[in-house]
Amino acid sequence: MEFRDRDLIGIVLALIILAVGRFLLPEKFFPLATGIGVILGAFPVIARILKETKIAREKEEMFLEFSRNLVESVQTGTPISKSIMIMSDKNYGALTPHIEKLANQISLGIPLNKALQIFSKDAKNRSISRSLTLIGQAERAGGDIGEILEAVADAVSMTDKLKKERRSIISSLVGQGYVIFLVFIVIILVLQFQILPMVSGIGDIGGTLGFGPGAGFDPSSSQSEISNAFLYLILVQGFFTGITIGKLSEGNFKAGIKHSFSLMFVSFIISAAASLIFGS
Repeated sequence: MEFRDRDLIGIVLALIILAVGRFLLPEKFFPLATGIGVILGAFPVIARILKETKIAREKEEMFLEFSRNLVESVQTGTPISKSIMIMSDKNYGALTPHIEKLANQISLGIPLNKALQIFSKDAKNRSISRSLTLIGQAERAGGDIGEILEAVADAVSMTDKLKKERRSIISSLVGQGYVIFLVFIVIILVLQFQILPMVSGIGDIGGTLGFGPGAGFDPSSSQSEISNAFLYLILVQGFFTGITIGKLSEGNFKAGIKHSFSLMFVSFIISAAASLIFGS
Protein backbone atom coordinates (compact mmCIF):
# COMPACT_ATOMS: atom_id res chain seq x y z
CA MET A 1 0.00 0.00 0.00
CA GLU A 2 1.47 3.33 -1.13
CA PHE A 3 1.11 6.62 0.72
CA ARG A 4 0.26 9.84 -1.10
CA ASP A 5 0.85 13.48 -0.21
CA ARG A 6 -2.78 13.92 0.89
CA ASP A 7 -2.35 11.09 3.39
CA LEU A 8 0.24 13.17 5.22
CA ILE A 9 -2.46 15.67 6.22
CA GLY A 10 -4.27 13.04 8.25
CA ILE A 11 -1.03 11.68 9.70
CA VAL A 12 0.14 15.16 10.81
CA LEU A 13 -3.28 15.89 12.31
CA ALA A 14 -3.19 12.57 14.17
CA LEU A 15 0.27 13.32 15.58
CA ILE A 16 -0.89 16.75 16.76
CA ILE A 17 -3.89 15.24 18.55
CA LEU A 18 -1.71 12.56 20.15
CA ALA A 19 0.77 15.20 21.33
CA VAL A 20 -2.03 17.32 22.82
CA GLY A 21 -3.50 14.29 24.55
CA ARG A 22 -0.13 13.22 25.90
CA PHE A 23 1.29 16.52 27.12
CA LEU A 24 -1.62 18.98 27.59
CA LEU A 25 -4.60 16.90 28.71
CA PRO A 26 -5.05 14.80 31.87
CA GLU A 27 -3.79 11.24 31.58
CA LYS A 28 -7.28 9.76 31.67
CA PHE A 29 -8.10 11.51 28.37
CA PHE A 30 -5.08 10.10 26.53
CA PRO A 31 -6.87 6.91 25.27
CA LEU A 32 -9.70 9.09 23.95
CA ALA A 33 -7.21 11.35 22.17
CA THR A 34 -5.43 8.28 20.82
CA GLY A 35 -8.63 6.89 19.36
CA ILE A 36 -9.62 10.19 17.77
CA GLY A 37 -6.11 10.68 16.39
CA VAL A 38 -5.96 7.22 14.87
CA ILE A 39 -9.39 7.60 13.26
CA LEU A 40 -8.60 11.03 11.78
CA GLY A 41 -5.16 9.89 10.66
CA ALA A 42 -6.48 6.78 8.95
CA PHE A 43 -9.51 8.41 7.34
CA PRO A 44 -7.72 9.96 4.30
CA VAL A 45 -6.00 6.63 3.57
CA ILE A 46 -9.25 4.69 3.94
CA ALA A 47 -11.14 7.14 1.73
CA ARG A 48 -8.48 6.86 -0.97
CA ILE A 49 -8.47 3.06 -0.83
CA LEU A 50 -12.26 2.95 -1.12
CA LYS A 51 -12.12 5.29 -4.11
CA GLU A 52 -9.37 3.27 -5.81
CA THR A 53 -11.28 0.03 -5.21
CA LYS A 54 -14.42 1.52 -6.74
CA ILE A 55 -12.50 2.78 -9.78
CA ALA A 56 -10.75 -0.59 -10.25
CA ARG A 57 -14.08 -2.40 -10.17
CA GLU A 58 -15.57 0.06 -12.66
CA LYS A 59 -12.57 -0.42 -14.97
CA GLU A 60 -13.06 -4.18 -14.98
CA GLU A 61 -16.78 -3.83 -15.77
CA MET A 62 -16.14 -1.30 -18.53
CA PHE A 63 -13.33 -3.40 -19.99
CA LEU A 64 -15.80 -6.27 -20.35
CA GLU A 65 -18.12 -4.00 -22.33
CA PHE A 66 -15.17 -2.69 -24.36
CA SER A 67 -14.08 -6.25 -25.19
CA ARG A 68 -17.56 -7.23 -26.34
CA ASN A 69 -17.86 -4.13 -28.54
CA LEU A 70 -14.41 -4.81 -29.97
CA VAL A 71 -15.38 -8.40 -30.80
CA GLU A 72 -18.54 -7.26 -32.58
CA SER A 73 -16.63 -4.67 -34.58
CA VAL A 74 -13.81 -7.03 -35.61
CA GLN A 75 -16.28 -9.77 -36.60
CA THR A 76 -17.88 -7.37 -39.11
CA GLY A 77 -14.53 -7.23 -40.91
CA THR A 78 -13.19 -3.98 -39.43
CA PRO A 79 -9.48 -4.15 -38.52
CA ILE A 80 -8.80 -4.12 -34.80
CA SER A 81 -6.89 -0.83 -34.93
CA LYS A 82 -9.73 0.86 -36.80
CA SER A 83 -12.26 -0.66 -34.38
CA ILE A 84 -10.43 0.79 -31.38
CA MET A 85 -10.36 4.25 -32.97
CA ILE A 86 -14.09 4.06 -33.68
CA MET A 87 -14.94 2.99 -30.14
CA SER A 88 -12.86 5.75 -28.58
CA ASP A 89 -15.86 8.07 -29.02
CA LYS A 90 -17.98 5.96 -26.66
CA ASN A 91 -18.22 6.43 -22.91
CA TYR A 92 -16.55 3.67 -20.88
CA GLY A 93 -16.51 5.40 -17.52
CA ALA A 94 -13.19 5.26 -15.70
CA LEU A 95 -11.66 3.44 -18.69
CA THR A 96 -12.51 6.20 -21.20
CA PRO A 97 -9.25 8.22 -20.84
CA HIS A 98 -7.16 5.08 -21.38
CA ILE A 99 -9.13 4.06 -24.48
CA GLU A 100 -8.86 7.56 -25.92
CA LYS A 101 -5.10 7.53 -25.31
CA LEU A 102 -4.89 4.10 -26.97
CA ALA A 103 -6.76 5.37 -30.04
CA ASN A 104 -4.57 8.49 -30.24
CA GLN A 105 -1.41 6.39 -30.13
CA ILE A 106 -2.68 4.14 -32.92
CA SER A 107 -3.61 7.18 -35.03
CA LEU A 108 -0.05 8.48 -34.58
CA GLY A 109 1.35 5.26 -36.01
CA ILE A 110 2.46 3.57 -32.79
CA PRO A 111 2.29 -0.24 -33.22
CA LEU A 112 -0.81 -1.81 -31.67
CA ASN A 113 1.19 -4.17 -29.46
CA LYS A 114 3.20 -1.27 -28.02
CA ALA A 115 0.06 0.83 -27.52
CA LEU A 116 -1.63 -2.06 -25.70
CA GLN A 117 1.36 -2.40 -23.39
CA ILE A 118 1.08 1.29 -22.49
CA PHE A 119 -2.67 0.84 -21.98
CA SER A 120 -1.94 -2.06 -19.65
CA LYS A 121 0.48 -0.01 -17.54
CA ASP A 122 -1.88 2.97 -17.35
CA ALA A 123 -4.89 0.87 -16.34
CA LYS A 124 -3.00 -0.65 -13.36
CA ASN A 125 -5.31 -3.64 -13.23
CA ARG A 126 -4.08 -7.23 -13.23
CA SER A 127 -7.13 -8.68 -14.97
CA ILE A 128 -7.04 -6.06 -17.73
CA SER A 129 -3.28 -6.49 -18.16
CA ARG A 130 -3.62 -10.23 -18.76
CA SER A 131 -6.35 -9.72 -21.34
CA LEU A 132 -4.44 -6.99 -23.18
CA THR A 133 -1.32 -9.17 -23.26
CA LEU A 134 -3.29 -11.94 -24.97
CA ILE A 135 -4.78 -9.51 -27.50
CA GLY A 136 -1.36 -8.06 -28.32
CA GLN A 137 0.24 -11.46 -28.77
CA ALA A 138 -2.65 -12.64 -30.94
CA GLU A 139 -2.40 -9.58 -33.17
CA ARG A 140 1.36 -10.04 -33.52
CA ALA A 141 1.03 -13.77 -34.28
CA GLY A 142 -1.40 -13.05 -37.10
CA GLY A 143 -4.05 -15.62 -36.16
CA ASP A 144 -7.82 -15.27 -36.30
CA ILE A 145 -8.05 -12.12 -34.20
CA GLY A 146 -11.85 -12.31 -34.10
CA GLU A 147 -11.92 -15.71 -32.42
CA ILE A 148 -9.15 -14.76 -30.02
CA LEU A 149 -10.92 -11.54 -29.03
CA GLU A 150 -14.11 -13.50 -28.46
CA ALA A 151 -12.23 -15.96 -26.26
CA VAL A 152 -10.72 -13.09 -24.28
CA ALA A 153 -14.14 -11.46 -23.86
CA ASP A 154 -15.59 -14.78 -22.66
CA ALA A 155 -12.74 -15.19 -20.18
CA VAL A 156 -13.24 -11.65 -18.83
CA SER A 157 -16.97 -12.25 -18.56
CA MET A 158 -16.43 -15.52 -16.70
CA THR A 159 -13.96 -13.87 -14.31
CA ASP A 160 -16.43 -11.08 -13.58
CA LYS A 161 -19.21 -13.59 -13.01
CA LEU A 162 -17.09 -15.65 -10.62
CA LYS A 163 -16.12 -12.55 -8.64
CA LYS A 164 -19.77 -11.54 -8.25
CA GLU A 165 -20.73 -15.06 -7.19
CA ARG A 166 -17.90 -15.10 -4.69
CA ARG A 167 -18.99 -11.78 -3.18
CA SER A 168 -22.57 -13.03 -2.98
CA ILE A 169 -21.58 -16.25 -1.23
CA ILE A 170 -19.11 -14.60 1.14
CA SER A 171 -21.45 -11.73 2.06
CA SER A 172 -23.13 -13.89 4.71
CA LEU A 173 -19.73 -14.76 6.18
CA VAL A 174 -18.84 -11.07 6.30
CA GLY A 175 -22.01 -10.40 8.28
CA GLN A 176 -21.19 -13.27 10.61
CA GLY A 177 -17.70 -11.83 11.13
CA TYR A 178 -19.17 -8.50 12.22
CA VAL A 179 -21.67 -10.19 14.56
CA ILE A 180 -18.95 -12.33 16.15
CA PHE A 181 -16.80 -9.28 16.69
CA LEU A 182 -19.68 -7.41 18.35
CA VAL A 183 -20.23 -10.40 20.65
CA PHE A 184 -16.51 -10.28 21.48
CA ILE A 185 -16.85 -6.59 22.42
CA VAL A 186 -19.83 -7.36 24.67
CA ILE A 187 -17.86 -10.09 26.43
CA ILE A 188 -14.92 -7.75 26.97
CA LEU A 189 -17.19 -5.02 28.36
CA VAL A 190 -18.90 -7.45 30.75
CA LEU A 191 -15.49 -8.63 31.88
CA GLN A 192 -14.29 -5.04 32.31
CA PHE A 193 -17.27 -3.55 34.15
CA GLN A 194 -18.80 -6.56 35.91
CA ILE A 195 -16.36 -9.41 36.49
CA LEU A 196 -13.13 -7.55 37.27
CA PRO A 197 -14.68 -5.17 39.86
CA MET A 198 -16.08 -8.22 41.67
CA VAL A 199 -12.68 -9.94 41.59
CA SER A 200 -11.08 -6.73 42.81
CA GLY A 201 -13.39 -6.75 45.79
CA ILE A 202 -12.43 -10.33 46.56
CA GLY A 203 -8.77 -9.29 46.40
CA ASP A 204 -9.39 -6.53 48.94
CA ILE A 205 -11.11 -8.96 51.29
CA GLY A 206 -8.31 -11.51 50.87
CA GLY A 207 -5.72 -8.88 51.72
CA THR A 208 -7.69 -7.85 54.81
CA LEU A 209 -7.89 -11.47 56.01
CA GLY A 210 -4.16 -11.96 55.47
CA PHE A 211 -4.25 -14.09 52.35
CA GLY A 212 -2.07 -11.57 50.48
CA PRO A 213 -2.61 -9.92 47.09
CA GLY A 214 -2.43 -13.28 45.33
CA ALA A 215 -5.87 -14.21 46.67
CA GLY A 216 -7.59 -12.16 43.99
CA PHE A 217 -7.26 -9.28 41.59
CA ASP A 218 -4.35 -6.97 42.29
CA PRO A 219 -6.03 -3.82 43.70
CA SER A 220 -3.06 -1.69 42.67
CA SER A 221 -4.27 -1.77 39.06
CA SER A 222 -6.38 1.33 38.48
CA GLN A 223 -9.63 1.32 36.56
CA SER A 224 -8.16 3.62 33.90
CA GLU A 225 -5.29 1.22 33.22
CA ILE A 226 -7.74 -1.65 32.86
CA SER A 227 -9.95 0.39 30.50
CA ASN A 228 -6.95 1.34 28.38
CA ALA A 229 -5.78 -2.26 28.15
CA PHE A 230 -9.19 -3.50 27.02
CA LEU A 231 -9.53 -0.63 24.54
CA TYR A 232 -6.22 -1.51 22.91
CA LEU A 233 -7.26 -5.17 22.89
CA ILE A 234 -10.48 -4.64 20.98
CA LEU A 235 -8.81 -2.18 18.59
CA VAL A 236 -6.13 -4.72 17.70
CA GLN A 237 -8.76 -7.44 17.40
CA GLY A 238 -10.85 -5.17 15.14
CA PHE A 239 -7.89 -4.46 12.87
CA PHE A 240 -6.98 -8.10 12.27
CA THR A 241 -10.62 -9.19 12.03
CA GLY A 242 -11.18 -6.63 9.27
CA ILE A 243 -8.07 -7.76 7.41
CA THR A 244 -9.29 -11.37 7.57
CA ILE A 245 -12.77 -10.42 6.35
CA GLY A 246 -11.28 -8.55 3.39
CA LYS A 247 -9.09 -11.48 2.43
CA LEU A 248 -12.03 -13.90 2.56
CA SER A 249 -14.52 -11.67 0.76
CA GLU A 250 -12.42 -10.11 -2.01
CA GLY A 251 -9.23 -12.14 -2.05
CA ASN A 252 -6.75 -9.45 -0.96
CA PHE A 253 -5.69 -7.84 2.30
CA LYS A 254 -6.01 -4.32 0.90
CA ALA A 255 -9.77 -4.79 0.66
CA GLY A 256 -9.82 -5.55 4.38
CA ILE A 257 -8.58 -2.08 5.31
CA LYS A 258 -12.10 -0.65 5.07
CA HIS A 259 -13.44 -3.44 7.30
CA SER A 260 -10.63 -2.86 9.80
CA PHE A 261 -11.40 0.85 9.92
CA SER A 262 -15.13 0.19 10.41
CA LEU A 263 -14.57 -2.34 13.20
CA MET A 264 -11.99 -0.17 14.97
CA PHE A 265 -14.27 2.86 14.74
CA VAL A 266 -17.22 0.88 16.16
CA SER A 267 -14.95 -0.54 18.88
CA PHE A 268 -13.79 2.90 19.91
CA ILE A 269 -17.32 4.37 19.99
CA ILE A 270 -18.75 1.45 21.99
CA SER A 271 -15.83 1.42 24.42
CA ALA A 272 -15.99 5.19 24.95
CA ALA A 273 -19.76 5.11 25.46
CA ALA A 274 -19.50 2.19 27.89
CA SER A 275 -16.81 3.99 29.87
CA LEU A 276 -19.02 7.08 30.17
CA ILE A 277 -22.07 5.07 31.20
CA PHE A 278 -20.58 2.37 33.45
CA GLY A 279 -17.22 3.84 34.42
CA SER A 280 -16.78 5.39 37.79
